[in-house]
Amino acid sequence: MQWRKPEPKKSYDVIIVGGGGHGLATAWYLASVHGLTNIAVVEKGWLGGGNVGRNTTIVRSNYLLPQNIRFYEKSMQLWRTLSHDLNYNIMFSPRGVLNLAHTPGQMDLYAERGNAMRLLGGDAELLDRDQVARLNPGLDVSGNARFPVVGGLLQPSAGSARHDAVAWGFARAADQLGVDLLENCEVTGFLRESDKVVGVETTRGEIRTEKTAVAVAGSTSRVMRLAGIERLPIESHVLQAFVSEALKPVIANVVTFGGGHLYASQSDKGGLVFGGALDGYNSYAQRGNLPVVEEVMSEFLAMYPKFARLRMLRSWGGVTDMSMDGSPIITTGPLPGMYLNAGWCYGGFKATPASGWCFAHTIANDKPHDINAPFTLDRFKQGRQIDEKGVGPTPGYH
Repeated sequence: MQWRKPEPKKSYDVIIVGGGGHGLATAWYLASVHGLTNIAVVEKGWLGGGNVGRNTTIVRSNYLLPQNIRFYEKSMQLWRTLSHDLNYNIMFSPRGVLNLAHTPGQMDLYAERGNAMRLLGGDAELLDRDQVARLNPGLDVSGNARFPVVGGLLQPSAGSARHDAVAWGFARAADQLGVDLLENCEVTGFLRESDKVVGVETTRGEIRTEKTAVAVAGSTSRVMRLAGIERLPIESHVLQAFVSEALKPVIANVVTFGGGHLYASQSDKGGLVFGGALDGYNSYAQRGNLPVVEEVMSEFLAMYPKFARLRMLRSWGGVTDMSMDGSPIITTGPLPGMYLNAGWCYGGFKATPASGWCFAHTIANDKPHDINAPFTLDRFKQGRQIDEKGVGPTPGYH
């Protein structure tokens, strides 16, 4: 993938800190929708080298609360045409996401979530055990299973996309519209006049701007401390993920385990891609700890016992910023001249188009769009948390 290698200018209308999926998407939507092209994306390493290049590629909107359903449905709308819009194949595959249920009570909760999704324009189907078995022939739905399957919730339009292709597609399209993509340009401080942020200090010199946007998944608290913001309602955690050797097609959908936290799918290359819960301690390290690895493997084998002798090609840990209510922050502030995109927890990759679209609107208009208006930073002070419990298949995640 080739793009221009410009030298930093002395000033820009907008600087976006973070050259991952959200930062690159924001740059492209600022240029393509709002006509702002005097923009720089500054990235300490290489474009797409962070979380967007190490995740399990799942795209879905099967949430429970209306604020998140509306937001992720906007993302689903954008995903459907994104390859055409960017003129780049992001390999979006709407193969369906299936959440397994193991108890009648869990089926009731899935019915509630599915109804909420359908009421707000999404698609959802409640399946019984036989329908789940026909959809996934390799799944253990027998009565002898450790966690017997009683049914599931299917979102047919959901699926997966190629994570690094998404980053490259946004980068190439933004570059073609004149956005400067500055790699190996680490932000080491923020320029301030009184309380207002007026630019950034980088390893390639000072750059001034009217608007500074921060979208650095996994490192938000660390970067914001450079601006004097010592405390945010965010913690950084590591998420586990794995890729197996290639197999013939065996998993048709994205499948999530209802007795723990595990999600699995099969890539176009044949490898099984699966991941699990957060590590038990905060960390910036892109690796995982052993108890979580064992937990993920045992849950995977509870779903698919026949994979017991499957060989793993690689594992990794993606660092995620988790807000205190598990929902994102897309807002103005916390300082004048600054804009913040953070706190994604499990929602980061699937949100990439809507995150960029909403963040670009917020930056261009100095106020949020109706879709991201609930995702403010001050909601944590005001007690208006979006306590979303529809983020995964864990039994406690209602």
